[in-house]
Amino acid sequence: MVISGRRVWPARKRKADQSAESTRNRPNLRVDSVVTTPPKRLLFVNQYYWPDHASTAQHLTDLAEHLAARGHEVHVVCSQGAYKPGTPRPPKREEHNGVQIHRVPATSLGRKSTLHRMIDYLSFYARAFLLAIFLPRFDVVTTLTTPPIIGLVGTILRRLKGSRHVYWSMDLHPDASMALGRMSPANSVVQWLSWISDAVYRQADKVVVLGAYMADRIASKRVRRDRLAIIPVWSRRDEIYPLPREGHELRAALGLADRFVLMYSGNLGLAHSFTEVIEAARRLRDRPDIVFLFVGGGPRLIEVKAAKESEGLENIRMMDYFPREQLHASLSVADVHLITMRSEMTGIVVPGKLYGAMASGRPTLFVGPNHCESADTIRDADCGLTVNLGDAEALVEALTRLSANPDEAAELGRRARAEFLARHEESHCCASWATMINDLLAEPVKTIPGKVVRKTVATVTN
Repeated sequence: MVISGRRVWPARKRKADQSAESTRNRPNLRVDSVVTTPPKRLLFVNQYYWPDHASTAQHLTDLAEHLAARGHEVHVVCSQGAYKPGTPRPPKREEHNGVQIHRVPATSLGRKSTLHRMIDYLSFYARAFLLAIFLPRFDVVTTLTTPPIIGLVGTILRRLKGSRHVYWSMDLHPDASMALGRMSPANSVVQWLSWISDAVYRQADKVVVLGAYMADRIASKRVRRDRLAIIPVWSRRDEIYPLPREGHELRAALGLADRFVLMYSGNLGLAHSFTEVIEAARRLRDRPDIVFLFVGGGPRLIEVKAAKESEGLENIRMMDYFPREQLHASLSVADVHLITMRSEMTGIVVPGKLYGAMASGRPTLFVGPNHCESADTIRDADCGLTVNLGDAEALVEALTRLSANPDEAAELGRRARAEFLARHEESHCCASWATMINDLLAEPVKTIPGKVVRKTVATVTN
């Protein structure tokens, strides 16, 4: 659809080009199993876990507790340090909802600088590796990508103890830093890190990716297609659900009861773009009925804050993260959710905040590349609008259109909730994980001197 000469792509109208269609419609690969043998012991390794609010912590907590509820013995190795500096440290060892949690002492200097991040990463690496080595053998070791290349722990345990290794690729490193221009691919250290990272992907028994574009990027690292499993991240239907706009207590408490609220909720990271959003706020500064609400933090929050203060943009508001138990109220404050992503991050990151927006029963405005997991999901479900990067005018037109047509916004929100329940709810995605693990453990194992060989039979299913 063309609005005043600018393009805003409604989901139902916009069709991706042939190459993108072939990528999206590629059939999923799964591993056929002859016997479904439930795992005896599972280990997950990630820097963050409950009660931390980081996205990886929340999704890992959901999955670990889901598998524990199925009767599996589940352990997690994580850091005592928190995503947010200054947070009280939890105990080194405890059990929570059936999951055995092993926390290692590590720094939590925060994400204000690369040096701080590296110190936090290295302190966790050393402690987590030593603990994992001395723990008893696990049937499956699953490593995430926080910190980068922590999957090496799974590679080593696979070699030393014969555990199956599942690499849960939430994002790609150092690919992200190179795409953002923060690392040079010509640097010898970066080349070495890339070689290690790619080797970890190739050595894993299974690589869980968040979408088809990420699968393509990882396959380009010479990772076998039959070892890739596409399982998106999720939200929970009982945790995030629609609340009516009228009578919404939090909207009223925030003074937003009669405003049209565009909400960005989550980390304002380097992978995202806010130039168009700030420009849209400038152009709508004389529309007090439209509010730009940023909830969360991150390295690019300072950019938004600076624009608000230097230019007196009173239509921009900022708030800290809400506790997870209040997400149903906070996310339904929005009339429409905002997600942004830089084009060079396609296949490197997949913004998980889309599924929370869909769960809240609100439409989404996506500012980013035309072809990526988020844009495709919104178009296919017809649950929002997508806007080209750099096109602030189209963003303004989309906002004014939805604010003037509440029935259209409500219908887009209903479709979002329906699509969420069908494809992106926790129970659906975690069940896919459980099936993948069972299939992996059911594969025949043949041991020869010096290494373990696993026979994998790949079949294509639609």
